[in-house]
Amino acid sequence: MKKSAVIVFVVFLVLVIDQSLKIWIKTHMEYGEEFAILGLDWARIHFVENNGMAFGLSLGGEYGKLALSLFRILAVAFLVYYLRLLVKTSASIGLMVSFALILAGALGNILDSAFYGLIFSASHFHGGVAELFPEGGGYAGFLHGKVVDMLYFPLVNGVLPEWVPFWGGERVMFFKPVFNIADTAITLGVINILIFQRSFFQEMSEEQPASNTERDADVEEAEEAEPKDVDRDRPQQAEGSSPA
Repeated sequence: MKKSAVIVFVVFLVLVIDQSLKIWIKTHMEYGEEFAILGLDWARIHFVENNGMAFGLSLGGEYGKLALSLFRILAVAFLVYYLRLLVKTSASIGLMVSFALILAGALGNILDSAFYGLIFSASHFHGGVAELFPEGGGYAGFLHGKVVDMLYFPLVNGVLPEWVPFWGGERVMFFKPVFNIADTAITLGVINILIFQRSFFQEMSEEQPASNTERDADVEEAEEAEPKDVDRDRPQQAEGSSPA
């Protein structure tokens, strides 16, 4: 399979899973509703929405929301450009899949921001499920939609013993953020690059010294090519005269 085909397949697969789950959650669950995955207390589907970044983080205000959406679009454009460069080189398939996961995750959340406000009615806390293509229009304009999150894994949920300094008796929870498939794809892509694709950073660090070496070699060649007039500064003797 061609490298470009692998990239398209990864992006398409992540987008289908991400958007299918989000649309199902939006049209079948009330805001704040949850249920356990396979009966596990530490793995749940919990419907929330956020205005901003991954894992429920946000960038405040309408202008912050718009700025974040525009940043995502620029990031996607750069990733598409960079993936095209990787396809033309001898980059490993693992590196390209990692960047494809990051691209797919960014696209998944951009679709929420760009279109969900236009095609869905608002989801209110225990106020009924949202409607797809409501008669009165959606709840927000273009690029102002909310990102749908649903994956919730409170692996640790308890109270610290009283003897623990400073925080004794306080409730502790890990992992608290609620996220989605797109966030997961971005995280997996970044982790894979950092852990399993370390040669990528080595190649980047080697490119800079190599470019400096080539530049120095060009300068040396130019200096060697220049004609040297060794007698340029020596006084000329008159014809027929002898040195003193």
